[in-house]
Amino acid sequence: MIFLLILLLSMTSISYADKSDNQPIVKQKIKCNMTLQYLILPEEIDTFKEFLSEGMFYGRLRLNYFNFDTRIKGIDHYAFGLGGSLIYKSASYRGFSFTSGLYTTQNPWHDDIAPNSYRSGKDTLNRYNLATDNSYGNTAFAQNYIQYKKGKNTLKLGRFTMETSLAKSNDTKMIPNTFEGIYGESKSFPKTKIKLAYITKQKLRDHDSFHHVLAYDNADEPYASWRENDDGAMHRGLTIQKLKDRDIDNNLIIVHIKNRSIKNTTLQADFVTVPNLLSTAIIEGAYTIKTPLGKIKPSLRYLKQFDNGAGAIGGANLRNNTTGYKDPNNLSSALIAGRVDFIKGAGSLRLGYSKIADQADLVSPWRGFPTSGYSRAMGQTNWYANTETFMIRADYDLNKAKIIDGGRFMMRYAQEDFDDKKAGVSADVNVLTVDLVKRFSNYPNFIAKLRTAFVYQDHKVLNLDNSYKPDPSYREIRFEMNYLF
Repeated sequence: MIFLLILLLSMTSISYADKSDNQPIVKQKIKCNMTLQYLILPEEIDTFKEFLSEGMFYGRLRLNYFNFDTRIKGIDHYAFGLGGSLIYKSASYRGFSFTSGLYTTQNPWHDDIAPNSYRSGKDTLNRYNLATDNSYGNTAFAQNYIQYKKGKNTLKLGRFTMETSLAKSNDTKMIPNTFEGIYGESKSFPKTKIKLAYITKQKLRDHDSFHHVLAYDNADEPYASWRENDDGAMHRGLTIQKLKDRDIDNNLIIVHIKNRSIKNTTLQADFVTVPNLLSTAIIEGAYTIKTPLGKIKPSLRYLKQFDNGAGAIGGANLRNNTTGYKDPNNLSSALIAGRVDFIKGAGSLRLGYSKIADQADLVSPWRGFPTSGYSRAMGQTNWYANTETFMIRADYDLNKAKIIDGGRFMMRYAQEDFDDKKAGVSADVNVLTVDLVKRFSNYPNFIAKLRTAFVYQDHKVLNLDNSYKPDPSYREIRFEMNYLF
């Protein structure tokens, strides 16, 4: 499949704005969070016969390398993903269009380790395919949707990416997280954006088929746990069989509203619910203060999780170990998070904090993280009950400072204080991450990114039964290259 994709990509010619200076047209670009932004879209057509011929292809060649080194013996490994995507967008006829996207990741070089030993590199392959068919690859039609657009309103039906507070594409590996259902977006109200979605299925990044939104497969057969929602933030107690016995359909309803009507202020609200299981509400605000020394931007997020029956089914802990929880059968919980950004010229400094209520873990297996932007560092799950995190982050635009053309630097340090009395959570850790991003002015369609993480536990922590918590320490390197056309 990878050879077919490369062949298709190679057959797609690159358009040029001015062939005399050989400067390519940039049809799409990669944003800071690695998601794609389409800069040039097919135009509205007058006759249906141009519906396909006036459409556009968007290609992406992608390489990801992961190296994972841990104190736990037997799971040190590297993973190498090579692939990309080919997306076609039709022209728009009377407001109607369609998009179809084929994605693939293959592993020509890899460690010979057990499928369950893969950690960060698992998104370069499909562990279920590897375990059952010895296949080091993953290919999926992750996007296939019909779109209707009228004025400032858009409606999508099918399979698509989406960016809200708790449900995102999280496109930082090889294949994005995508959703199946109905999605609507409106900008009809002044300085307001509204997103609505009804999601029936989800496809995680390392899956090739769409699966349940909030159901874990614990069938008594090898590798069953990798067939359904096996995200790291998935609740392992909400199993397919338990939901089937109670006749519960785990569909996801999302409302997301962002408003900028007040000067220098951004207000945001989310409501996410899986009927008969749980609901989550988020309110968030950010205010920008301009001073002679730069900008100061404080932000505050409050999240409330409501238990609508999920706690009685799965318990208060994501991993089914409720030892140390005050109410082991209740998933009601809350989060308070805050940050302050100090912005001056090419640099910025962020101080972040989050605190989870001493009630239950937060459930969020849709690749949008409750603590994202406030205290979450690369690859960390810090929304277990009674977890407190402090973070400091420094960003520097090396291009703006005229140090490195197209360069950007980011470093984070976080202290994660977990509840030692809870057997089902991690030991306390210190996290240091460093990111370097390089864009190339002469090659605007090319971007490279290097990420490193150092996670360190410097003491042993006892559970209530006098057993030690597993040592979560590890070192990780991620390197990515993208070429768009």
